[in-house]
Amino acid sequence: MLNRVVLVGRLTKDPELRYTPSGVAVANFTLAVNRPFTNQQGDREADFINIVVWRRQAENAANFLKKGSLAGVDGRVQTRSYDNSQGQRVFVTEVMAESVQFLEPKGSKNSPNNGGGSNNNSYQGGQSNSGGSQGQSQGQSQNQSNRNHSNFGDDPFASDNKPIDISDDDLPF
Repeated sequence: MLNRVVLVGRLTKDPELRYTPSGVAVANFTLAVNRPFTNQQGDREADFINIVVWRRQAENAANFLKKGSLAGVDGRVQTRSYDNSQGQRVFVTEVMAESVQFLEPKGSKNSPNNGGGSNNNSYQGGQSNSGGSQGQSQGQSQNQSNRNHSNFGDDPFASDNKPIDISDDDLPF
């Protein structure tokens, strides 16, 4: 049997972080995921999916995600039910996230360089001295190469410090 969910969407509000009585972190948020088609009026509809994430990933989500953040979630669907204060049975369907990916650089909406320098994913530390100055010059040339690849002309997603023209109709929340 298979129960696997992969979603990409935007948060509709900031994650809510709580702790269980035993001290385990749990965060809840809602992800707005666009449907792949438009309705009869030409509008794109979205599904609003409740996400639950536990432990360290919950703390990271609460610290680094906010309303409007683009996130990827990998997990499984889980259902539960409870009786509310009026005695009615309430059924809840949620995605229990096993992994949450932050799909935008930190501060991308407010940062002046819009993450242009954060695309350098190469490991900078821990170079061995056994290669003498050769290892150092190789690391420097690799860093120079990475800087050259992060020019705005090479990266179509990099900002040129101008506001991005996005209509409110394009946002799912």
